[in-house]
Order: sequence, then C-alpha cells, then structure tokens
Amino acid sequence: MGAVILTHAFAPVNNRRLANLCGPTGAHLRSIENHLDVSITRRAEKFRIEGSKPRAERALAVLQGLYEIAARPVPAETVHLMLAGDADAPPEADDGGIVLKTRRTHLRARTPNQGIYLNHIAEHDITFGIGPAGTGKTYLAVASAVDALERDAVQRLILTRPAVEAGERLGFLPGDLAQKVDPYLRPLYDALYDLMGFDRVNRAFERAELEIAPLAFMRGRTLNNAFVILDEAQNTTPEQMKMFLTRLGFASRCVVTGDTSQIDLPKGATSGLVDAARVLRNVKGIAFAHFDSSDVVRHPLVARIIDAYGAQERREKQQLP
Repeated sequence: MGAVILTHAFAPVNNRRLANLCGPTGAHLRSIENHLDVSITRRAEKFRIEGSKPRAERALAVLQGLYEIAARPVPAETVHLMLAGDADAPPEADDGGIVLKTRRTHLRARTPNQGIYLNHIAEHDITFGIGPAGTGKTYLAVASAVDALERDAVQRLILTRPAVEAGERLGFLPGDLAQKVDPYLRPLYDALYDLMGFDRVNRAFERAELEIAPLAFMRGRTLNNAFVILDEAQNTTPEQMKMFLTRLGFASRCVVTGDTSQIDLPKGATSGLVDAARVLRNVKGIAFAHFDSSDVVRHPLVARIIDAYGAQERREKQQLP
C-alpha cells in the first residue's frame, strides 16, 4: 500500500499541551515514528504524518489521544501503552473492562489479550498466562491478587517461583536460605511494593497475609482461602507443576505465568508449563490466556526482539529433518 500524507492542526492552540504531547526533545514523536514506521514533522500546532494509510491514521489517533491527556507531562510509558493497545482512545478511557483497585493505583487491561487474561482470572479457579516477556503476565496477576486481598475475597497472598533454574540448587550461593533465594523472588517483591507500598507490604508480612517463597516450600501444603501465583513456570518440571497445582485448597484461586521461549531446564527436559498446557487444556475450571509481541508494554524494541527470535526459531525448526 502506497504512502499517504495526513495533516492535522490542534485547536485551540495550547503550547503547554503541544510540548507535553511531543515529549522531552521530541521523544514521544520519535517513539510513535519508530513503533509505527511513519514520519512525523511539526510546525507549531500543525503536524504532518507520512506513511502507509493504516499506520498514518493510527499515528494521528495516538497524537489526538495524547493531546487529550497532555495537560501534564506524559510519561514515556503512557506512550508505549497507547501504542501497544487501542490507539483510538487514551489509556484512561472506560470501555467496561475489569478494573483492578489497589492502594497505589487502579489498573486495567491495555490490550485485548490482557483483557481476556483478567476475565479468565476473575472467572476461573486456575488460570495460565503464557507468553513473552513484557506482556504484563506477572504484574497483572499480582495486581489481581492484591485487589482480591483488599476486597477480602481471600485471606492471604502466596507468590512463588522456581529458584535457580528448575532444580532449585541453592547450596553454592553465599548466605542463609533467605539470602540465597531473595534475588530470584525480587521481581515479585518489586510488583508488590509498586502496587501496595512498602509499609503495607511489611504489615502484610507481619500479619501472615503475604508470603513469598521458592517453589520447593510448597510441597506437602494445602493452600486454603488464598490467591496463589506461580511465576516463571516454564522452569518447573512436570512433577513440580503437578505438585504445585494439587496444593490448591478451598476458596482459593491460582494463576500460573511463564514464557515457553525462555526455558532454562537442562537440554532434553520437559517443561512443566508446556506439559500442563497439553494435559490440562480441556479440564473444566482451568483457563489459558496466550500473549504475543503485540501485547508487550515495555520499550517498543522489546516486541521487535521477540518477533526476531521467534522468526529465527521457526526457521530452525523448518530446517530440522
């Protein structure tokens, strides 16, 4: 499809909004250009967009959406989220989707697949979120858990992940057990601090409302009245996955997240996440949400990196005898 040129002049002219729309030294405009493969030039309140018709129209929609929220400086993350989601409306638009309410912020789905994921979590006792890095799998799962705790829908949150690959070989690391496993659980702490605040997280630990532990600690337990999250599940074995899923008790909900393109198991070993997706796909009460590069809400280059590696893996598979 040939290139088109779209022009738009914002009126009434508001220089502060125009500056916030463009970002520091035009950074937001460059993000839109790089993400949509268009060219944007500006003269005062007039913008000129050149590119294929669908991309140019989407770039214009993003600019219009940004202008609506540009009374204050617009974070780069907001631009990336708008580019990853529906560009026809600003991220704050109310489309009737699930809103997760936490003490620090309210969250909603930014892409269609994220919306499916949140609906599955709300409607099923066990939900699997499978897809590449940066698609919000873990963060939205933790936000759903915090929302459930704040609403008193559950009594405690339990977050776990395999530590040091799948075998959890911790002996060679310095320090006591807590110091050994802490680096591998740090992403879960970061999400909790972001959503709940440091003081609230510490109080939750003191009241036994919150537990973060390596997967090995789950063996032999029954988890009642809890929201349980297993992160980095691609690095579990089938035996570990079965052990974890059978911990679920009464009035509990479980979310399992993982990226099957980043399996760190020994060569030839079967991932518990891959195995579970095959074995449990038709089990009533269990739902699967799948993400791809279009759901990435990090730097735009992350989506391109994911696509490049995916294309290489497909070529390698085609070359196998």
